[in-house]
Amino acid sequence: MTDQESNATPPPPRAGRTAERPAPVASPASATSSPSSSSRPSPPAPPHPPRPWRTEGLPDGPPPKPRSRWKAIIVGLIGYAVIFGVLTAQDRLAGPQVAVPYTELKAQVEKKNVSGVFARGDSIEGELKTPAPLPVTPDKPGGPEKPANNDKTYRQFTTERPTFARDDLLGELTTGGATVRATPLVPQRGFLANLLISFAPTLLFLGFWIWMLRRQQSAMSGGLGGLLGGRQKRVDPETVRVTFQDVAGIDEVRAEINEVVDFLKDPEKYRRLGARAPKGLLLSGPPGTGKTLLARATAGEAKVPFFSASASEFIEMIVGVGASRVRELFTEARKVAPSIIFIDEIDTIGRARGGPRSFGGHDEREQTLNQILTEMDGFSGHEGVVVLAATNRPDVLDPALLRPGRFDRQVTVHPPDHKGRVEILNVHARRVPRAADVDFDKLASATPGMTGADLANLINEAALLAARRQLEAVHQRELLDALEKVQLGTARNVVIPEPERRRTAYHEAGHALLGIIQPGADPVRKVSIVPRGRALGVTLSTPDSDRYGYDAKYLRGRIIGALGGMAAEREIFDVVTTGSESDLEVVSRVARSMVGRWGMSERIGTLSVLPSEGDPRMAGVSDGLLDAVDEEVRRITDECFAEARRLIRENRPKLDAIVTQLLERESLDEAEVYAAAGVSRPPSSAPAPTPAAPAAPPPRAGLAPAAASRDRA
Repeated sequence: MTDQESNATPPPPRAGRTAERPAPVASPASATSSPSSSSRPSPPAPPHPPRPWRTEGLPDGPPPKPRSRWKAIIVGLIGYAVIFGVLTAQDRLAGPQVAVPYTELKAQVEKKNVSGVFARGDSIEGELKTPAPLPVTPDKPGGPEKPANNDKTYRQFTTERPTFARDDLLGELTTGGATVRATPLVPQRGFLANLLISFAPTLLFLGFWIWMLRRQQSAMSGGLGGLLGGRQKRVDPETVRVTFQDVAGIDEVRAEINEVVDFLKDPEKYRRLGARAPKGLLLSGPPGTGKTLLARATAGEAKVPFFSASASEFIEMIVGVGASRVRELFTEARKVAPSIIFIDEIDTIGRARGGPRSFGGHDEREQTLNQILTEMDGFSGHEGVVVLAATNRPDVLDPALLRPGRFDRQVTVHPPDHKGRVEILNVHARRVPRAADVDFDKLASATPGMTGADLANLINEAALLAARRQLEAVHQRELLDALEKVQLGTARNVVIPEPERRRTAYHEAGHALLGIIQPGADPVRKVSIVPRGRALGVTLSTPDSDRYGYDAKYLRGRIIGALGGMAAEREIFDVVTTGSESDLEVVSRVARSMVGRWGMSERIGTLSVLPSEGDPRMAGVSDGLLDAVDEEVRRITDECFAEARRLIRENRPKLDAIVTQLLERESLDEAEVYAAAGVSRPPSSAPAPTPAAPAAPPPRAGLAPAAASRDRA
């Protein structure tokens, strides 16, 4: 044997088992060696070579042997024998207990004391009318018969009729009034019936035991076919019809994902420069901005295996099932790497631990999150597995999930701007026949703040409307009508009393008038007193261009415009109705955000008092500071309401003119409402947008670019 052969390293043992050194095979020379050489102590075995895997937590020594099944089989057979014996003994105990001689039966027949009998061959079973003394058999066959034992009686009996008997037993029984039956007096089961009945519980128990074992194995292994198995869905790239050509309006986000796709297609281009693919990419943004559409487009562009799963599918009642599904998902993705994993709505299981919303260390959500953190932390960077995740609430995610090394990139998907809306409208209208008068540029100007899902719904509503009108193509009118339906709601056919209809007209005219005469206010696009949904009237105002920041002057104008309907009712009718409910909600929300979140009050100063969620007292805000916030909110709303009433009084003729046109036409568009008020619309009534601070999040006070004031029923 050469040195190279003697130093060869044995093959590594299987994972999860302790490496055992094989025993050396004795050669013929060693077998014939002298006793002195055989008595020498053998040299110590060399230490085991280092293992390429971790074995932390495994017990020392060989693995435990599997439990023998013979014990279970023997126990089952013994139990079956016991059940069979009990059933058989029950039959014996339930039948006639007294065996009497045939002469005793003849004596009872002569006394007419037999109530009924049943015969099977020469065996006779019967029952007496009244109990009789139990006869005593002789000690020896043929010996004298002892007298009856009066202490013991019997009523049911069994006997055997001798084959040589020539008596007319049937006639005697009939004469004595006995009933001769064709069925046994005591129903009995046969041997086969007892066999089946005793075996049925055993079969039922074995079936339940096997079902429980399979269910447990399925839960532990995460089998796809089990009751608690994984539910991840592998998407075939060849069947995905969505590509990056179907994604528009979010070019910067598409560029981020396209880089990941390019890495999966040509990894060597990046590896030779020392670059590695991001382990995770988190897509966040409002609902409907196209996060899931981007994931589907990624599956169509990358041409690699794509695994899609919703985070809610990992949550089950049994703790540990979600972690098992996560393990299976990542294991399957590694087998076919390069691949992509997409987890939708990851905030379902990725919420921050240890906060007020945590459920404890043994909660199923936290166990599943821990498993995701472990799986993403185990990537070497060269496995070619990239995790995409989408959420609407990135602020509630656990910091351990967002750190570099897990989700290396966090991309925010915002609603599209004007150019993006035009592109999205063209994408969704590719299969919709359009008339020559369709102008998506004007339609995009009237839809600020709309997401891709909203625009897709708008195109579909316009196509449905054109089909109902039996048109060959979609015109601009159908698009505008569909926009009105989407933004304002479906019109209701209700009969409104004339006084209430006139009051509604003044309410909506008050909103429209203040939107027209206030400098810097959003232009009025639509005024209607047609009931829609819960509203009796609607006034729609949208800016000429997208806004990303708001100053105090603009917000005060919004409050004044929202209070225009209530101010008109006070000035004309000197009443306050329930129609101002939605207006007051907007006013309170905007005023509170101005004071408590945006630092637009000199008294409160540069303090963030009101958090976006939760009780401000939990953040350390005192009751005195909250009282000051309430006072400032009341001051701002009172000043704005007084200003609204002043403008209504000073422009009463314009208000009456708008009301007259509303009562006549019920709905006025932008040109008609400006003409009714006698005011020429400026080319661009919206001021230049105030740039927002880069680090500040967008306002979340419900301040949408399109403001609709509704008079509720």
